Amino acid sequence: MSKRLVRSKWVGVFAALFLLTGTSLAFAEETRDTYKAQVEPICQRNAEADSRILKGVKANVKAGKLKLAATQFSKAATALKKALNQLQAVPKPPADSAKLTKWLGYIKTEVELFEQVSKKLKAGQKSSAQRLSIRLTSTVNKANNEVLAFEFKYCRVNPSKFT
Repeated sequence: MSKRLVRSKWVGVFAALFLLTGTSLAFAEETRDTYKAQVEPICQRNAEADSRILKGVKANVKAGKLKLAATQFSKAATALKKALNQLQAVPKPPADSAKLTKWLGYIKTEVELFEQVSKKLKAGQKSSAQRLSIRLTSTVNKANNEVLAFEFKYCRVNPSKFT
């Protein structure tokens, strides 16, 4: 076989691989975009509810209104749990399934931490609640980092609302 014929075969193979890779990446992006389009409205509703529910929570804790702050955290946990159930119902793109499963696991942990903060505040244990709030912030940041590639607007949480 001539060198020219061998080279042209390799060029053809590489071109085919490039096209296949490009196609699969485009498909992955399209699927990711579809997923994003389905989950962003869920996250938007939750973000709006959180803004309303958690308004003034830091001031309430600072002022010693721990029972009121406990109620706010409890309501935020309930809202996030509802959003989590809706998010779990959305089919995940196969290429991102592991990443999204991990993200949803972090959100589940956030729900649990909101509930624990609420219990600590209700019991008047401000310092324990603050420690849990730090863990909550860390978990939120991990969740946000897990889905950076999706470029979410509403599904990324700003923990400054509650810490």
